[in-house]
Amino acid sequence: MFATPAFAQAAGTARSGGAGFFLQIVPLLLIMVIFYFLIFRPQQLRVKKQRERIDAAKKGDSVVTAGGIVGKITKVDGEFADVEIGKGMTVRVVKATLSDITPLGSAKPAND
Repeated sequence: MFATPAFAQAAGTARSGGAGFFLQIVPLLLIMVIFYFLIFRPQQLRVKKQRERIDAAKKGDSVVTAGGIVGKITKVDGEFADVEIGKGMTVRVVKATLSDITPLGSAKPAND
């Protein structure tokens, strides 16, 4: 049709050297490195810091669970914590579901 068989065969014989391949891979590697430092690494640091805060949860800390329940820790037992959500009402939650932890004594007054 538009190309004769001779032209089609000649295009297939052109070889790209090792430098051509390297120049094609360098931008992809550069993009991967940029993604690592701008997206993946900061996320890993946030997850690590959150895990440390959850592991350090102790009696008296104010917490918010992933389900939105707000309360105060009354007892920590391994992977579980008893959270008081009302006067005389406690629930047992898995510590991994705690999304926000405010240490004892660091809470600000509501009108401040």
